[in-house]
Amino acid sequence: MENTKNILKNWPFHLVICVVVLLCEAVNTISIPVSTGSIMFLPMLFAMVVSLILYLTKPVKIVKKEQSVLSSKFVIIAIGIFLAKVAVTSGTQLPQVLAAGPALILQEFGNLGTIILALPFALLLGFKREAVGMTHSICREPNVGYIASKYGLDSPEGRGVMTVYVVGTLVGTIFMGIMASALGATGLLHPYALAMACGVGSGSMMAASSASLVSAFPEMAEQITAYAGTSNVLSNADGIVMTVFIGLPMCNFLYRKLEPLFSRKKKA
Repeated sequence: MENTKNILKNWPFHLVICVVVLLCEAVNTISIPVSTGSIMFLPMLFAMVVSLILYLTKPVKIVKKEQSVLSSKFVIIAIGIFLAKVAVTSGTQLPQVLAAGPALILQEFGNLGTIILALPFALLLGFKREAVGMTHSICREPNVGYIASKYGLDSPEGRGVMTVYVVGTLVGTIFMGIMASALGATGLLHPYALAMACGVGSGSMMAASSASLVSAFPEMAEQITAYAGTSNVLSNADGIVMTVFIGLPMCNFLYRKLEPLFSRKKKA
């Protein structure tokens, strides 16, 4: 009852947020082509920037620290709805997952590379629990939702996952496009394997990287597109399962083992 009163008391604040969201949605996505990919500026990014400016400069007097604390609770509610949507969508894809064969399913273990490769670097740079949020996965929407529900977005883990999410939103497509072109040029991996690797769970990243492969191997265009699309669907379907049962527990385990070592090195 007390929470309901607080919500009703702060209705002007919620009105400001609604106006910000509507304006940013009206702007829509802005895409700037760069090399083989593009920089994507999404409405959510605009909303984050505008809200941050409103909080720091306070042109609207009702946007204060008290309202900021209250709004963090609404993020958890919204994330809960999003996770329910992901769960329903994933369930509808189970037949496709089972029919895809072991190669497409097992390639999901590649997401663990973000932990093995990136966690030591994050600790070396001085990050603490933020490193867990940053490196437990590729930090797309389902992963952000899970970290928000488990730790909260105002936690070190939450700040870490949001940092990588925003950076990935800005430059992820460029990075994936260039990497796909570079790996395709080496000839070390079959184009089908690279196509499966394009499906990381992000539509824009998958499109940019698969387009680079299609340019390099035009005779396999249909097969590359099919493998990349199917892999992307599977990554959305079972990626969150991998995060919950393997990725995050493994990341926490390695953090407990590695963090004391890096702390001693810094003191020395």
